Amino acid sequence: MAEGDRSPGSLLGIGVIGGLIGIYLANYLNMVTGTAWFSFIAALGAILAVFWGADAVRRVASYGLGTGVPSIGLLSIGAGQIAVLLGLAIGKFAGLELADPIIALILAAIVGIVNGVMARRVIKMNIAIMERSMTEIAMAASIILLGFSTAIAGSFAFDQIMAYVVASGFIIMVFIVGGMAMLHPFNACLGPDERQKRTLNLALSTGFLAMLVSGIAAGAINGVPAAVPTLIVAIVGWIIYYMRFWADTKQDAAAMLSTGLIPKEEEVMT
Repeated sequence: MAEGDRSPGSLLGIGVIGGLIGIYLANYLNMVTGTAWFSFIAALGAILAVFWGADAVRRVASYGLGTGVPSIGLLSIGAGQIAVLLGLAIGKFAGLELADPIIALILAAIVGIVNGVMARRVIKMNIAIMERSMTEIAMAASIILLGFSTAIAGSFAFDQIMAYVVASGFIIMVFIVGGMAMLHPFNACLGPDERQKRTLNLALSTGFLAMLVSGIAAGAINGVPAAVPTLIVAIVGWIIYYMRFWADTKQDAAAMLSTGLIPKEEEVMT
Protein backbone atom coordinates (compact mmCIF):
# COMPACT_ATOMS: atom_id res chain seq x y z
CA MET A 1 0.00 0.00 0.00
CA ALA A 2 1.52 3.27 -1.06
CA GLU A 3 0.98 5.95 1.55
CA GLY A 4 0.19 9.54 0.72
CA ASP A 5 0.47 12.85 2.52
CA ARG A 6 -2.78 12.69 4.48
CA SER A 7 -2.69 11.03 7.89
CA PRO A 8 -5.63 9.06 9.33
CA GLY A 9 -6.08 11.71 12.03
CA SER A 10 -6.30 14.61 9.59
CA LEU A 11 -8.81 12.73 7.43
CA LEU A 12 -10.91 11.89 10.49
CA GLY A 13 -11.01 15.60 11.35
CA ILE A 14 -12.01 16.51 7.79
CA GLY A 15 -14.77 13.89 7.74
CA VAL A 16 -16.24 14.54 11.18
CA ILE A 17 -15.92 18.32 11.46
CA GLY A 18 -16.52 19.09 7.78
CA GLY A 19 -19.36 16.60 7.53
CA LEU A 20 -21.20 17.92 10.60
CA ILE A 21 -20.70 21.55 9.57
CA GLY A 22 -22.16 20.79 6.13
CA ILE A 23 -25.22 19.08 7.57
CA TYR A 24 -25.88 21.73 10.21
CA LEU A 25 -25.28 24.66 7.85
CA ALA A 26 -27.63 23.29 5.18
CA ASN A 27 -30.34 22.63 7.77
CA TYR A 28 -29.98 26.13 9.28
CA LEU A 29 -29.89 28.06 6.00
CA ASN A 30 -32.87 26.15 4.60
CA MET A 31 -34.82 26.78 7.80
CA VAL A 32 -33.99 30.51 7.88
CA THR A 33 -34.77 31.10 4.20
CA GLY A 34 -37.72 28.73 4.03
CA THR A 35 -36.26 27.10 0.92
CA ALA A 36 -34.27 24.00 -0.01
CA TRP A 37 -31.68 25.94 -2.02
CA PHE A 38 -28.86 25.23 0.42
CA SER A 39 -29.34 21.46 0.60
CA PHE A 40 -26.24 20.97 -1.54
CA ILE A 41 -24.08 21.98 1.46
CA ALA A 42 -25.22 18.86 3.33
CA ALA A 43 -24.23 16.75 0.33
CA LEU A 44 -20.78 18.40 0.35
CA GLY A 45 -20.50 17.41 4.02
CA ALA A 46 -21.35 13.83 3.03
CA ILE A 47 -18.61 13.93 0.37
CA LEU A 48 -16.04 14.93 3.01
CA ALA A 49 -17.11 11.85 4.96
CA VAL A 50 -16.71 9.75 1.78
CA PHE A 51 -13.16 11.15 1.51
CA TRP A 52 -12.43 10.03 5.08
CA GLY A 53 -14.27 6.71 4.88
CA ALA A 54 -12.57 5.66 1.64
CA ASP A 55 -9.18 6.00 3.32
CA ALA A 56 -10.35 3.95 6.31
CA VAL A 57 -11.46 1.27 3.86
CA ARG A 58 -8.09 1.24 2.06
CA ARG A 59 -6.21 0.97 5.36
CA VAL A 60 -8.07 -2.10 6.60
CA ALA A 61 -8.47 -3.69 3.14
CA SER A 62 -4.72 -3.42 2.49
CA TYR A 63 -4.29 -6.43 4.77
CA GLY A 64 -5.36 -8.61 1.84
CA LEU A 65 -9.03 -9.03 2.66
CA GLY A 66 -10.09 -9.34 -0.99
CA THR A 67 -13.86 -9.69 -1.04
CA GLY A 68 -13.85 -8.47 2.56
CA VAL A 69 -14.06 -4.89 1.29
CA PRO A 70 -17.80 -5.02 0.49
CA SER A 71 -18.46 -7.33 3.45
CA ILE A 72 -16.89 -5.06 6.06
CA GLY A 73 -18.13 -2.00 4.24
CA LEU A 74 -21.77 -3.02 4.01
CA LEU A 75 -21.75 -4.17 7.64
CA SER A 76 -20.43 -0.78 8.68
CA ILE A 77 -22.83 1.12 6.40
CA GLY A 78 -25.68 -0.87 7.94
CA ALA A 79 -24.42 0.20 11.35
CA GLY A 80 -24.36 3.80 10.17
CA GLN A 81 -27.92 3.53 8.85
CA ILE A 82 -29.22 2.13 12.13
CA ALA A 83 -27.35 4.83 14.03
CA VAL A 84 -28.87 7.60 11.88
CA LEU A 85 -32.47 6.43 12.26
CA LEU A 86 -32.09 5.68 15.97
CA GLY A 87 -30.28 8.97 16.56
CA LEU A 88 -33.03 10.94 14.80
CA ALA A 89 -35.69 9.13 16.84
CA ILE A 90 -33.87 9.72 20.14
CA GLY A 91 -33.41 13.38 19.30
CA LYS A 92 -37.08 13.86 18.48
CA PHE A 93 -38.56 12.09 21.50
CA ALA A 94 -35.97 13.47 23.93
CA GLY A 95 -36.40 17.01 22.67
CA LEU A 96 -32.81 17.12 21.40
CA GLU A 97 -33.40 17.42 17.66
CA LEU A 98 -30.54 19.87 17.20
CA ALA A 99 -28.18 17.15 18.46
CA ASP A 100 -29.47 14.52 16.00
CA PRO A 101 -26.30 14.31 13.82
CA ILE A 102 -24.03 14.12 16.89
CA ILE A 103 -26.18 11.46 18.54
CA ALA A 104 -26.14 9.43 15.32
CA LEU A 105 -22.34 9.77 15.10
CA ILE A 106 -21.87 8.56 18.68
CA LEU A 107 -24.20 5.60 18.16
CA ALA A 108 -22.35 4.68 14.96
CA ALA A 109 -19.04 4.74 16.84
CA ILE A 110 -20.45 2.41 19.50
CA VAL A 111 -21.86 -0.09 16.99
CA GLY A 112 -18.70 0.14 14.88
CA ILE A 113 -16.33 -0.66 17.72
CA VAL A 114 -18.51 -3.58 18.83
CA ASN A 115 -18.40 -4.95 15.27
CA GLY A 116 -14.63 -4.47 15.20
CA VAL A 117 -14.12 -6.29 18.50
CA MET A 118 -16.33 -9.16 17.35
CA ALA A 119 -14.48 -9.44 14.04
CA ARG A 120 -11.02 -9.42 15.59
CA ARG A 121 -11.53 -11.15 18.94
CA VAL A 122 -14.40 -13.56 18.25
CA ILE A 123 -14.20 -14.34 14.52
CA LYS A 124 -10.39 -14.15 14.89
CA MET A 125 -9.63 -11.85 11.96
CA ASN A 126 -6.16 -11.00 13.20
CA ILE A 127 -6.00 -7.46 11.85
CA ALA A 128 -4.45 -4.95 14.21
CA ILE A 129 -6.50 -1.96 13.06
CA MET A 130 -9.83 -3.79 12.76
CA GLU A 131 -11.53 -2.06 15.69
CA ARG A 132 -10.45 1.43 14.68
CA SER A 133 -11.19 0.95 11.00
CA MET A 134 -14.68 -0.47 11.48
CA THR A 135 -15.46 2.30 13.94
CA GLU A 136 -14.29 4.96 11.48
CA ILE A 137 -16.16 3.41 8.55
CA ALA A 138 -19.40 3.21 10.56
CA MET A 139 -19.02 6.83 11.70
CA ALA A 140 -18.26 7.98 8.16
CA ALA A 141 -21.29 6.04 6.92
CA SER A 142 -23.57 7.80 9.40
CA ILE A 143 -22.45 11.23 8.13
CA ILE A 144 -22.68 10.11 4.49
CA LEU A 145 -26.20 8.75 4.86
CA LEU A 146 -27.47 11.67 6.93
CA GLY A 147 -25.78 14.20 4.64
CA PHE A 148 -27.36 12.84 1.47
CA SER A 149 -30.70 12.33 3.26
CA THR A 150 -30.63 15.96 4.40
CA ALA A 151 -29.82 17.02 0.84
CA ILE A 152 -32.96 15.20 -0.33
CA ALA A 153 -35.34 16.25 2.46
CA GLY A 154 -33.93 19.74 3.00
CA SER A 155 -33.65 19.11 6.74
CA PHE A 156 -32.38 16.48 9.18
CA ALA A 157 -35.57 16.68 11.28
CA PHE A 158 -36.94 13.21 12.09
CA ASP A 159 -40.38 13.80 10.54
CA GLN A 160 -38.99 15.11 7.25
CA ILE A 161 -36.39 12.37 6.88
CA MET A 162 -39.03 9.72 7.58
CA ALA A 163 -41.56 11.25 5.17
CA TYR A 164 -39.30 12.26 2.27
CA VAL A 165 -36.43 9.76 2.46
CA VAL A 166 -37.63 6.62 4.28
CA ALA A 167 -41.31 6.47 3.29
CA SER A 168 -40.50 7.48 -0.30
CA GLY A 169 -38.02 4.63 -0.64
CA PHE A 170 -35.12 6.97 -1.39
CA ILE A 171 -33.40 5.56 1.69
CA ILE A 172 -32.49 2.49 -0.40
CA MET A 173 -30.88 4.68 -3.04
CA VAL A 174 -28.98 6.66 -0.39
CA PHE A 175 -27.68 3.43 1.14
CA ILE A 176 -26.47 2.08 -2.21
CA VAL A 177 -24.90 5.21 -3.72
CA GLY A 178 -23.44 6.31 -0.39
CA GLY A 179 -21.92 2.89 0.17
CA MET A 180 -20.56 2.62 -3.36
CA ALA A 181 -19.01 6.08 -3.14
CA MET A 182 -16.98 4.98 -0.11
CA LEU A 183 -16.25 1.34 -1.01
CA HIS A 184 -15.60 1.52 -4.76
CA PRO A 185 -12.41 3.64 -4.85
CA PHE A 186 -10.02 1.17 -3.20
CA ASN A 187 -11.38 -1.79 -5.17
CA ALA A 188 -10.98 0.19 -8.41
CA CYS A 189 -7.41 1.23 -7.59
CA LEU A 190 -6.34 -2.04 -5.97
CA GLY A 191 -2.94 -3.32 -7.00
CA PRO A 192 0.79 -2.87 -6.39
CA ASP A 193 0.64 0.70 -7.67
CA GLU A 194 -2.28 1.79 -5.48
CA ARG A 195 -1.67 5.26 -4.06
CA GLN A 196 -3.62 7.26 -1.52
CA LYS A 197 -3.83 10.34 -3.76
CA ARG A 198 -5.36 8.49 -6.71
CA THR A 199 -7.75 6.48 -4.54
CA LEU A 200 -9.01 9.55 -2.70
CA ASN A 201 -9.43 11.57 -5.88
CA LEU A 202 -11.60 8.75 -7.16
CA ALA A 203 -13.49 8.82 -3.84
CA LEU A 204 -14.27 12.49 -4.37
CA SER A 205 -15.36 11.73 -7.94
CA THR A 206 -17.73 8.95 -6.81
CA GLY A 207 -18.93 11.18 -3.97
CA PHE A 208 -20.02 13.85 -6.44
CA LEU A 209 -21.78 11.18 -8.52
CA ALA A 210 -23.71 10.17 -5.39
CA MET A 211 -24.49 13.85 -4.85
CA LEU A 212 -25.86 14.02 -8.41
CA VAL A 213 -28.23 11.12 -7.70
CA SER A 214 -29.29 12.77 -4.45
CA GLY A 215 -29.95 16.00 -6.34
CA ILE A 216 -32.27 14.18 -8.73
CA ALA A 217 -34.14 12.71 -5.76
CA ALA A 218 -34.28 16.17 -4.13
CA GLY A 219 -35.88 17.51 -7.30
CA ALA A 220 -38.66 14.97 -6.95
CA ILE A 221 -39.27 16.09 -3.35
CA ASN A 222 -38.72 19.85 -3.36
CA GLY A 223 -39.11 20.67 -7.05
CA VAL A 224 -36.55 20.99 -9.82
CA PRO A 225 -35.56 24.64 -9.14
CA ALA A 226 -34.57 23.81 -5.55
CA ALA A 227 -32.37 20.95 -6.79
CA VAL A 228 -30.51 23.03 -9.39
CA PRO A 229 -27.64 24.12 -7.06
CA THR A 230 -27.06 20.51 -5.99
CA LEU A 231 -27.04 19.27 -9.58
CA ILE A 232 -24.68 22.00 -10.82
CA VAL A 233 -22.19 21.54 -7.97
CA ALA A 234 -22.33 17.76 -8.40
CA ILE A 235 -21.62 17.88 -12.14
CA VAL A 236 -18.79 20.40 -11.81
CA GLY A 237 -17.25 18.51 -8.88
CA TRP A 238 -17.44 15.19 -10.70
CA ILE A 239 -15.72 16.59 -13.81
CA ILE A 240 -12.92 18.17 -11.76
CA TYR A 241 -12.13 15.12 -9.65
CA TYR A 242 -12.61 12.57 -12.40
CA MET A 243 -10.07 14.46 -14.49
CA ARG A 244 -7.69 14.53 -11.52
CA PHE A 245 -8.17 10.79 -11.06
CA TRP A 246 -7.54 10.21 -14.76
CA ALA A 247 -4.35 12.30 -14.62
CA ASP A 248 -3.17 10.29 -11.59
CA THR A 249 -3.97 7.05 -13.41
CA LYS A 250 -1.86 8.00 -16.45
CA GLN A 251 1.00 9.14 -14.24
CA ASP A 252 0.99 5.95 -12.16
CA ALA A 253 0.69 3.76 -15.26
CA ALA A 254 3.74 5.49 -16.76
CA ALA A 255 5.64 4.96 -13.52
CA MET A 256 4.87 1.23 -13.63
CA LEU A 257 5.98 0.94 -17.27
CA SER A 258 9.24 2.75 -16.56
CA THR A 259 10.33 -0.04 -14.25
CA GLY A 260 11.12 -2.16 -17.31
CA LEU A 261 9.44 -4.93 -19.28
CA ILE A 262 9.46 -8.55 -18.19
CA PRO A 263 12.32 -10.34 -20.05
CA LYS A 264 11.23 -12.77 -22.74
CA GLU A 265 13.73 -15.40 -21.63
CA GLU A 266 14.93 -16.24 -18.17
CA GLU A 267 18.56 -15.52 -17.54
CA VAL A 268 20.61 -18.61 -16.83
CA MET A 269 22.58 -18.38 -13.62
CA THR A 270 26.23 -19.20 -14.19
